[in-house]
Amino acid sequence: MRPVIPYVTAALLFGLGVYGVLRRRNAVLVLMGVELMLNAVNLILITADTTTRALLPHSGQVFALFVIVLAAAEIGVGLAIVLQLYRMRASVAVDEVPLEREGQR
Repeated sequence: MRPVIPYVTAALLFGLGVYGVLRRRNAVLVLMGVELMLNAVNLILITADTTTRALLPHSGQVFALFVIVLAAAEIGVGLAIVLQLYRMRASVAVDEVPLEREGQR
């Protein structure tokens, strides 16, 4: 198997995810960018597992499963935060989120 194509695809997915996180103002789109980056990592883990199976069998698949579980938890917590932010501010723009408390200025 030639692992170049999955590695290039993973690099493109990761770059697109980084672009989405850095350029988007909508919190839901930022979460989607993070998901793209995690999926790129999963693609690299699975590709590395198939190419280096003799050293540690199925280790990449186990790590990919761990990343999928972390991504599901991250999306659950992230969407809860976004919903609460929308209830409080009627907007999900990340640059309008106050990072300090009202009395600390």
